[in-house]
Amino acid sequence: MLQWGMADDVRTHYELYPYPHYPLLASVRRCDTYALNLTAVWTRFNGALPPPEAQRILIAGCGSFSPYPFSLANPHAAITALDLSERSLRRARLHCLLHGRTNVTFCRGDLLDAPLTGGPFGLIDAYGVLHHLDDPLAGLKALAGRLAPGGVLRLMIYSRYARREEESIRRAFRLLGITDPAAARRLIARAKPGSRLRRFVEASDEAAFDNGLADALLHPRVHTFRVGELLDLVRQSGLEPLLFAHHDALEDVGNEVERLTALEASRRSPGNFILYAGRNVSGPCPDDRGSFVMLNPCLSRAVTPFSLGAVHIAPRLGGATPVLTRPERALLRGLRSPKPWDALSPACRALLPAYRTALFLLQFRG
Repeated sequence: MLQWGMADDVRTHYELYPYPHYPLLASVRRCDTYALNLTAVWTRFNGALPPPEAQRILIAGCGSFSPYPFSLANPHAAITALDLSERSLRRARLHCLLHGRTNVTFCRGDLLDAPLTGGPFGLIDAYGVLHHLDDPLAGLKALAGRLAPGGVLRLMIYSRYARREEESIRRAFRLLGITDPAAARRLIARAKPGSRLRRFVEASDEAAFDNGLADALLHPRVHTFRVGELLDLVRQSGLEPLLFAHHDALEDVGNEVERLTALEASRRSPGNFILYAGRNVSGPCPDDRGSFVMLNPCLSRAVTPFSLGAVHIAPRLGGATPVLTRPERALLRGLRSPKPWDALSPACRALLPAYRTALFLLQFRG
């Protein structure tokens, strides 16, 4: 029997409530997937383009939607979408089919021992997965073992204080024997205005539909973490924390850990943790001279001369993204193919630091 960390109840939960439940025709702009591009992520942390053998992506716990934006961001990479739930995989497969995405292989299995073939992965995504495992450390070690040297893993994991309201309600529901959305909604309908339950539901977009309500308040297995516990998890797995990417995260990992620790001292959090971690990464390109600069491939259409007005790209790395006005787009169009740093105009060189931080421009050793 396929199990998720020896927790068949989690598989059953997602067979009943595939998550997320976006409409099948829901689409995203390719430019908004820029932080999912393997070449960009690898280059950011290794200062070099990924070798051919590392141009493979694993989405661990892909759910019903993630394969589509990953395929959009990486149309030429080999992508494996792994999930415990057959129903989630069917919906993810159909979403990709309806949007013409054909470079994804779908696999039902447990991330601890899934029969994956083809060698290591340059990029692994584990977004909202580890906190549902019986043993999150075992899960992270299993994923770390599938990374290529220089590979990067992106994870999202629940923050102890960001999940405080949900966890309080979830525990109360379990004590009351409430296990399905219909029963939950009957209780919500009787909740007093201004009560904790009513306030949470009114403020939560997910509570508006059954699958979101089930994921937030009815999940059978949830772990939450403080930032120190997250870092222990990452280091015990043999990985190195590289970059926090949740809302307002500071670029320097040490500074962000200090900020998060101070917030937690007052039982606050900026939201759930999003972290890029790496295995034996080489570090960013150390010198400008001798390097090459290239536009993030996901932005190629965003810089065309036919765009009207400014182009706003959704922030994916914690901070705001640069707005692409007509002059910036004109400069960036010349970088759709790699260009030596020595050949850059002064205007391009002035853009480079901020755009490199935003992952709009990639800088790498020749």
